[in-house]
Amino acid sequence: MTDRLPHEKGFHVSWDQLHRDARALAWRLDGMGPDGDAGDKGGGWRAVVAITRGGMAPAMIVARELDIRTVDTISVKSYDHQSQSHAKVLKSPDSEMMGDGSGILVVDDLVDSGRTLELVRELYPNAHFATVYAKPKGRAQVDTFITEVSQDTWIFFPWDMGLQYVPPYRGTD
Repeated sequence: MTDRLPHEKGFHVSWDQLHRDARALAWRLDGMGPDGDAGDKGGGWRAVVAITRGGMAPAMIVARELDIRTVDTISVKSYDHQSQSHAKVLKSPDSEMMGDGSGILVVDDLVDSGRTLELVRELYPNAHFATVYAKPKGRAQVDTFITEVSQDTWIFFPWDMGLQYVPPYRGTD
């Protein structure tokens, strides 16, 4: 048995790693839009919608890589500190632009339980959902992702971290 707390099985993501992974996500999405063929400018996507707050950095990178100029956000709260709660929409994107989600690329940093994406998918059933990281419980809610991590892994994103000394895993004797 271990003395670690569940969130201590950590996967630490640096800004450089997030940038590489978000660019890889963009490359995977290139040409996948409903009006796109591989190599089309923007890949046929009408807009990118970031799920705030975690989806903002990857969405910005994806939008830049695919030259998509229409970017909006949907604000969904599904965590209170480090525990999950009931997901609810705090701010919606432009309704005229969104419609049923056709041609819209919805981007988030991570799908965990899938509740956030499930809620957004109910609102925009024809959108394409992409995340940089995916956990098994929420995997079914994602159309495209880059890296899968185990359900019991806590992902430490760069915007949540500060630099500090960390002692070695084993003693320094």
